[in-house]
Amino acid sequence: MVFDAAHRALLDEVTQFVYREARLQDEHAYDAWEALWTEDGVYWVPANGEGGDPEQCMSIIYDNRSRIALRIRQFHTGKRFSQTPKSRLRRLVSNVEILQHDDALTVVGSNAMVFESHGRGDTIWASRNEHTLRRVGDELRLVRKKVVLVNNETALHSLAFLI
Repeated sequence: MVFDAAHRALLDEVTQFVYREARLQDEHAYDAWEALWTEDGVYWVPANGEGGDPEQCMSIIYDNRSRIALRIRQFHTGKRFSQTPKSRLRRLVSNVEILQHDDALTVVGSNAMVFESHGRGDTIWASRNEHTLRRVGDELRLVRKKVVLVNNETALHSLAFLI
């Protein structure tokens, strides 16, 4: 497949967005991370495979925009003891590709591995991520994020940070 200059430019832009989002999460910069979201944003981490209808199936996380904001406010209280002290995190993001694009939305797929170091031990989380992005003014914003953990069909350790 031959990509034109516009496709390459869009791929570069969405890749930088995905990298920035990962860095903000690794640094626990949740206020800046929250600013990436649109007002109608949805954050979904399905349980038991790829997930079906999140309204009908169990999810690890299924948050609308107000619930995302609430999680961050709770984190800032200092009373989220599962993150005291904060996990040290580093994400490796790869295989970024544009899955769908039109004038309204761009859907981006990627793979990620998250290394979490915490007092309870080290954990590696692997996932396939799907970001749905919308241009708002000159910037891309996050409309929907779906994180499919590779091992989401098994009992999981405490997932006390936003994956």
